[in-house]
Amino acid sequence: MTRRGMLLLLLAAALCVSGAAGQTVKDDRGRSFPVPLEPPKRIVSLAPNITEILFALGCGDQVVGVTRFCDNPPEALTKTKVGGLVDPSLESIQALHPDLVVAFRGNPLRAVERLQALHLRVFVLDIGRALDDLFALIEKLGAVTGRAEAAARLNERLRGEIQAVRAALASAAGKPKVFLVLHGQGLWTCGRTSYLHDLIVQAGGLNIAAGIAKDWAFYSRERLLQDDPDVILILARSPEEFAQARAWLAGAAGLADVRAVRGGRVFLVDQNAASRFGPRLAGTLREVAALLHPECFGRTP
Repeated sequence: MTRRGMLLLLLAAALCVSGAAGQTVKDDRGRSFPVPLEPPKRIVSLAPNITEILFALGCGDQVVGVTRFCDNPPEALTKTKVGGLVDPSLESIQALHPDLVVAFRGNPLRAVERLQALHLRVFVLDIGRALDDLFALIEKLGAVTGRAEAAARLNERLRGEIQAVRAALASAAGKPKVFLVLHGQGLWTCGRTSYLHDLIVQAGGLNIAAGIAKDWAFYSRERLLQDDPDVILILARSPEEFAQARAWLAGAAGLADVRAVRGGRVFLVDQNAASRFGPRLAGTLREVAALLHPECFGRTP
């Protein structure tokens, strides 16, 4: 491990771990958990981003249950399905005899409390407001799974990838106005409290919906015409969905006159990667930055 990696590991321990009788780590509900002497042997993940982080930490063999939405990495598809984000099956989870269940925002609080009433160890994590919040999430998950060193290495790699994007953008000229829209949801976009707003900002753009103090909100057609973004990013699950959304923008009344549509600067962003608060966000940041500032990444504008 590099000197920087060791410093990150020590910082993670200082921030997340405490206790005289034994080391503990707090989840995002403020509950303390002992740092295990040995990694948990049977883990259930109740969110796709948690599953991705667990695999990235080297816990893939210990993951015994996931949601039906957990499709990355491909090995996650082989794990037992325990329901969805809002409808996890308590019976299925209990039948797997997990020694750790990792829940996430989006899982109903009642379901979490019922799992705890069954005397299962349920570690709850929340989504962040900014990309940098991902590091603390990874540190906590690394601590509770006995993978603190792996978490420090993962964070070091992700920090390096993000810093490389920042370095590439140092020569960027100006900041284009950006509108991000979710396919199939009308003009549904991210406000300034969403980490995707932070991603746009770190990618060298100006989110035209930054004035909305919400994670997600509907944007009116009139307001979009008035703000006239330079770039539109469409979150879609496939090129086919993207093509449908782009065609809708081009055909909707008045929207063909928006600068981004008129100039052909409407781009696909992989919804699967961007909508999960996990390690793939570093790659998404680089891709968005390259779309906004192709000249900084050796691409043709």
